[in-house]
Amino acid sequence: MKHDTIFTKAEPMIGSLSGIVTTPSDHDPENERLPVIVFLHGAGENGNGTAHIDRVRAHGIPKYFGADADHRGLRVITVSPQCPEELIWDNITLQLKDYIDAAVAHFKGDPARVAVTGISMGGFGTWNLVLTYPSVFWCAAPICGGGVCWRFNERHRGTKLWVFHSVDDDSVPYECSALMVRRVSERGGDVEFTSYTHEGHGCWDRAYEETDLIEWLAKGGNI
Repeated sequence: MKHDTIFTKAEPMIGSLSGIVTTPSDHDPENERLPVIVFLHGAGENGNGTAHIDRVRAHGIPKYFGADADHRGLRVITVSPQCPEELIWDNITLQLKDYIDAAVAHFKGDPARVAVTGISMGGFGTWNLVLTYPSVFWCAAPICGGGVCWRFNERHRGTKLWVFHSVDDDSVPYECSALMVRRVSERGGDVEFTSYTHEGHGCWDRAYEETDLIEWLAKGGNI
């Protein structure tokens, strides 16, 4: 049984984005403002329109909360957009941010408590959102991703970071995350780095299932 809904934000000039949104049981949007977890999928889940939306449910946050809207007993809204075919998240930064803002407003989430996490291509997208919008996201967890490390500076210290990567990743080099973490640490940012040894590229299952990362995202890194 699915516990999610499809949310589409239409843009006349740049096209629409669709995604999967979950809300907890007995959600009362008029009387409660819940934290939001944004999930950015990897390149294997790209798609156009609602015809391909099931791909988004394959991994991570939409997989868990789509099966149980109260996953781990958390009262949280989850927003999982889908990147169009032939594009990456970094190609649509403004459109993605607009979609996130629209989803948070529509489902009455708390705009001051929005977390973002992503895997692979979505890990890169997570870094890019954090670097493009300083202090907008209260915490972020890029998994097997990377970014332009020199972009991180003092303005970005308001976002707590928890980074995951496996040393033997043969798709996205481990150093992509290590460079980012090093830069954040050097600039006084709040970052934790969890390294795996033998998980290859798919370390996100261990990250989401064997740690308290999801609770960390739901509570702004305060657990």
